[in-house]
Amino acid sequence: MLHAQFDPTARQALAAQAVEAKTRKDLSWQQIADASGLSVAFTTAAVLGQHPLPEDSAQAVAELLGLDEDAAMLLQTVPTRGSIPGGIPTDPTIYRFHEMLQVYGTTLKALVHEQFGDGIISAINFKLDVKKVADPEGGERAVITLDGKYLPTKPF
Repeated sequence: MLHAQFDPTARQALAAQAVEAKTRKDLSWQQIADASGLSVAFTTAAVLGQHPLPEDSAQAVAELLGLDEDAAMLLQTVPTRGSIPGGIPTDPTIYRFHEMLQVYGTTLKALVHEQFGDGIISAINFKLDVKKVADPEGGERAVITLDGKYLPTKPF
């Protein structure tokens, strides 16, 4: 049976333990995802406490990281989502995403509504991908794809 967490403390503690094990074992998120059989974005989010893992994936991740059965069970629970406390983020990387939404949020909203109508882009039926590509002007660029199902608003 699927169980839910209502206090994020346990998943936050497990995330810290998992990241410590990842660091100690010198593993990449991709290696952990390969063990889980799921995408790197979903697996990373799950290990960081934002999604439940299916039982077989949770067992494989726990084994790879050297976590116990209780941790494997906790990885399967539906978490209380949201990893950024209130206010403006202070981590520079997270802040830049916040800044992007401050600058382009209304633009994204206008374009989505113009192309799709009134509704939302799902963060549940969702895929995320991050790629590093060469910048023609030198250096590197990040290509971030947010792929969510459109859900129209339905009058009732």
